Amino acid sequence: MSTIRILLADDQALVRGALAALLGLEADLEVVAEVGRGDEVVAAAREHAVDVCLLDIEMPGVDGIEVAARVAAELPGCRSLVVTTFGRPGYLRRALEAGASGFVVKDTPARELAEAVRRVHAGLRVVDPALAAESIVGGVNPLTERERDVLREALDGATVADIAARIHLSAGTVRNYLSAAIGKTGASTRVEAAQRARGHGWI
Repeated sequence: MSTIRILLADDQALVRGALAALLGLEADLEVVAEVGRGDEVVAAAREHAVDVCLLDIEMPGVDGIEVAARVAAELPGCRSLVVTTFGRPGYLRRALEAGASGFVVKDTPARELAEAVRRVHAGLRVVDPALAAESIVGGVNPLTERERDVLREALDGATVADIAARIHLSAGTVRNYLSAAIGKTGASTRVEAAQRARGHGWI
Protein backbone atom coordinates (compact mmCIF):
# COMPACT_ATOMS: atom_id res chain seq x y z
CA MET A 1 0.00 0.00 0.00
CA SER A 2 1.47 3.35 -0.99
CA THR A 3 1.42 6.08 1.64
CA ILE A 4 -0.26 9.44 1.01
CA ARG A 5 2.13 12.20 2.06
CA ILE A 6 0.38 15.10 3.81
CA LEU A 7 1.28 18.69 4.66
CA LEU A 8 -0.66 20.50 7.42
CA ALA A 9 -0.95 24.29 7.20
CA ASP A 10 -2.58 25.97 10.19
CA ASP A 11 -1.40 28.87 12.33
CA GLN A 12 -2.49 27.11 15.52
CA ALA A 13 0.10 24.58 16.69
CA LEU A 14 -2.48 22.73 18.81
CA VAL A 15 -4.72 22.19 15.79
CA ARG A 16 -1.79 20.97 13.69
CA GLY A 17 -0.79 18.58 16.47
CA ALA A 18 -4.30 17.20 16.83
CA LEU A 19 -4.73 16.70 13.09
CA ALA A 20 -1.30 15.07 12.80
CA ALA A 21 -2.12 12.67 15.65
CA LEU A 22 -5.50 11.72 14.17
CA LEU A 23 -4.23 11.22 10.63
CA GLY A 24 -1.16 9.36 11.90
CA LEU A 25 -3.44 6.59 13.17
CA GLU A 26 -4.24 5.68 9.54
CA ALA A 27 -1.83 3.14 8.03
CA ASP A 28 -1.87 4.75 4.57
CA LEU A 29 -1.50 8.40 5.67
CA GLU A 30 1.69 10.15 6.78
CA VAL A 31 2.07 13.78 7.86
CA VAL A 32 5.48 14.73 6.46
CA ALA A 33 5.39 18.54 6.92
CA GLU A 34 3.69 21.16 9.11
CA VAL A 35 3.71 24.93 8.59
CA GLY A 36 2.06 27.83 10.40
CA ARG A 37 1.98 30.35 7.53
CA GLY A 38 0.33 30.30 4.13
CA ASP A 39 3.41 31.63 2.35
CA GLU A 40 5.46 28.62 3.52
CA VAL A 41 3.22 25.97 1.97
CA VAL A 42 4.45 25.67 -1.63
CA ALA A 43 8.16 25.46 -0.71
CA ALA A 44 7.50 22.89 2.04
CA ALA A 45 5.20 20.84 -0.18
CA ARG A 46 7.83 20.78 -2.90
CA GLU A 47 10.65 19.91 -0.48
CA HIS A 48 8.75 17.00 1.10
CA ALA A 49 7.13 15.68 -2.10
CA VAL A 50 3.66 16.15 -0.62
CA ASP A 51 0.57 14.54 -2.17
CA VAL A 52 -2.16 16.45 -0.29
CA CYS A 53 -2.04 19.83 1.50
CA LEU A 54 -4.55 20.40 4.30
CA LEU A 55 -5.08 24.15 4.44
CA ASP A 56 -6.69 26.43 7.00
CA ILE A 57 -8.23 29.60 5.51
CA GLU A 58 -7.14 32.33 7.90
CA MET A 59 -3.36 32.18 8.19
CA PRO A 60 -0.60 34.79 8.29
CA GLY A 61 1.32 35.49 5.10
CA VAL A 62 -1.24 34.23 2.58
CA ASP A 63 -4.74 32.88 3.20
CA GLY A 64 -5.65 29.29 2.41
CA ILE A 65 -7.68 30.17 -0.68
CA GLU A 66 -4.70 31.93 -2.29
CA VAL A 67 -2.47 29.02 -1.21
CA ALA A 68 -4.81 26.57 -2.98
CA ALA A 69 -4.42 28.63 -6.16
CA ARG A 70 -0.60 28.60 -5.83
CA VAL A 71 -0.51 24.86 -5.19
CA ALA A 72 -2.70 24.23 -8.26
CA ALA A 73 -0.47 26.44 -10.42
CA GLU A 74 2.97 25.39 -9.16
CA LEU A 75 2.54 21.79 -7.99
CA PRO A 76 0.26 20.04 -10.48
CA GLY A 77 0.66 16.63 -8.82
CA CYS A 78 -0.39 17.95 -5.40
CA ARG A 79 -4.00 18.37 -4.22
CA SER A 80 -5.43 20.81 -1.67
CA LEU A 81 -8.10 20.13 0.93
CA VAL A 82 -9.36 23.14 2.90
CA VAL A 83 -10.04 22.21 6.55
CA THR A 84 -11.45 25.23 8.34
CA THR A 85 -13.48 26.53 11.25
CA PHE A 86 -15.04 29.06 8.90
CA GLY A 87 -17.75 27.07 7.17
CA ARG A 88 -19.03 29.90 4.98
CA PRO A 89 -20.59 29.19 1.59
CA GLY A 90 -18.67 32.05 -0.04
CA TYR A 91 -15.38 30.57 1.16
CA LEU A 92 -16.36 27.18 -0.26
CA ARG A 93 -17.10 28.63 -3.69
CA ARG A 94 -13.91 30.73 -3.73
CA ALA A 95 -11.76 27.80 -2.58
CA LEU A 96 -13.06 25.51 -5.32
CA GLU A 97 -12.67 28.25 -7.94
CA ALA A 98 -9.06 28.73 -6.75
CA GLY A 99 -8.26 25.07 -7.37
CA ALA A 100 -8.89 23.31 -4.06
CA SER A 101 -10.10 19.72 -4.45
CA GLY A 102 -12.11 19.69 -1.26
CA PHE A 103 -13.58 21.73 1.58
CA VAL A 104 -14.52 20.39 5.02
CA VAL A 105 -14.98 21.92 8.47
CA LYS A 106 -12.73 21.17 11.44
CA ASP A 107 -15.38 19.30 13.42
CA THR A 108 -15.51 16.62 10.71
CA PRO A 109 -15.02 13.20 12.41
CA ALA A 110 -11.47 11.82 12.08
CA ARG A 111 -12.56 8.84 9.97
CA GLU A 112 -14.37 11.14 7.51
CA LEU A 113 -11.38 13.48 7.33
CA ALA A 114 -9.04 10.58 6.52
CA GLU A 115 -11.47 9.42 3.83
CA ALA A 116 -11.64 12.96 2.44
CA VAL A 117 -7.83 12.96 2.10
CA ARG A 118 -7.95 9.64 0.23
CA ARG A 119 -10.68 10.83 -2.10
CA VAL A 120 -8.92 14.10 -2.90
CA HIS A 121 -5.68 12.20 -3.53
CA ALA A 122 -7.60 9.94 -5.94
CA GLY A 123 -8.61 12.99 -7.97
CA LEU A 124 -12.14 13.30 -6.60
CA ARG A 125 -13.79 16.41 -5.17
CA VAL A 126 -14.94 16.40 -1.55
CA VAL A 127 -17.30 19.04 -0.19
CA ASP A 128 -19.07 19.30 3.16
CA PRO A 129 -22.68 18.47 2.13
CA ALA A 130 -24.38 21.04 4.39
CA LEU A 131 -22.12 23.79 3.07
CA ALA A 132 -22.67 22.70 -0.52
CA ALA A 133 -26.44 23.02 -0.06
CA GLU A 134 -26.03 26.42 1.64
CA SER A 135 -23.78 27.59 -1.18
CA ILE A 136 -26.39 26.76 -3.80
CA VAL A 137 -29.13 28.55 -1.83
CA GLY A 138 -26.88 31.56 -1.15
CA GLY A 139 -26.09 32.11 -4.81
CA VAL A 140 -22.94 33.57 -6.30
CA ASN A 141 -20.75 36.31 -4.87
CA PRO A 142 -22.30 39.57 -6.18
CA LEU A 143 -19.14 41.63 -5.65
CA THR A 144 -16.62 42.38 -8.37
CA GLU A 145 -12.92 41.81 -7.71
CA ARG A 146 -12.32 45.54 -7.19
CA GLU A 147 -15.31 45.84 -4.83
CA ARG A 148 -13.86 42.98 -2.80
CA ASP A 149 -10.48 44.75 -2.72
CA VAL A 150 -11.92 47.98 -1.30
CA LEU A 151 -14.08 46.14 1.25
CA ARG A 152 -11.09 44.18 2.56
CA GLU A 153 -9.34 47.48 3.19
CA ALA A 154 -12.50 48.93 4.79
CA LEU A 155 -12.73 46.14 7.40
CA ASP A 156 -10.44 47.97 9.83
CA GLY A 157 -12.36 51.25 9.48
CA ALA A 158 -9.91 52.84 7.03
CA THR A 159 -10.90 56.17 5.46
CA VAL A 160 -11.55 56.53 1.74
CA ALA A 161 -8.20 58.33 1.42
CA ASP A 162 -6.39 55.47 3.23
CA ILE A 163 -8.04 52.85 1.03
CA ALA A 164 -7.22 54.82 -2.12
CA ALA A 165 -3.55 55.06 -1.10
CA ARG A 166 -3.30 51.37 -0.20
CA ILE A 167 -4.72 50.03 -3.45
CA HIS A 168 -3.50 52.81 -5.75
CA LEU A 169 -6.84 54.17 -6.91
CA SER A 170 -8.31 57.66 -6.80
CA ALA A 171 -10.57 58.55 -3.87
CA GLY A 172 -13.48 59.06 -6.29
CA THR A 173 -13.05 55.58 -7.75
CA VAL A 174 -12.89 54.06 -4.27
CA ARG A 175 -16.12 55.88 -3.32
CA ASN A 176 -17.83 54.45 -6.42
CA TYR A 177 -16.75 50.90 -5.58
CA LEU A 178 -17.78 51.31 -1.93
CA SER A 179 -21.16 52.72 -2.94
CA ALA A 180 -21.81 49.75 -5.25
CA ALA A 181 -20.69 47.27 -2.58
CA ILE A 182 -22.86 48.89 0.10
CA GLY A 183 -25.84 48.59 -2.23
CA LYS A 184 -25.14 44.94 -3.04
CA THR A 185 -24.72 43.93 0.61
CA GLY A 186 -27.73 45.93 1.83
CA ALA A 187 -25.54 47.72 4.36
CA SER A 188 -25.60 51.36 5.39
CA THR A 189 -21.86 51.99 5.93
CA ARG A 190 -18.66 50.73 4.32
CA VAL A 191 -17.58 48.94 7.52
CA GLU A 192 -20.95 47.21 7.79
CA ALA A 193 -20.72 46.23 4.11
CA ALA A 194 -17.24 44.80 4.70
CA GLN A 195 -18.43 42.84 7.74
CA ARG A 196 -21.45 41.44 5.89
CA ALA A 197 -19.30 40.46 2.93
CA ARG A 198 -16.87 38.72 5.25
CA GLY A 199 -19.71 36.95 7.05
CA HIS A 200 -20.84 35.48 3.71
CA GLY A 201 -17.26 34.52 2.83
CA TRP A 202 -17.25 36.89 -0.16
CA ILE A 203 -13.98 38.57 0.94
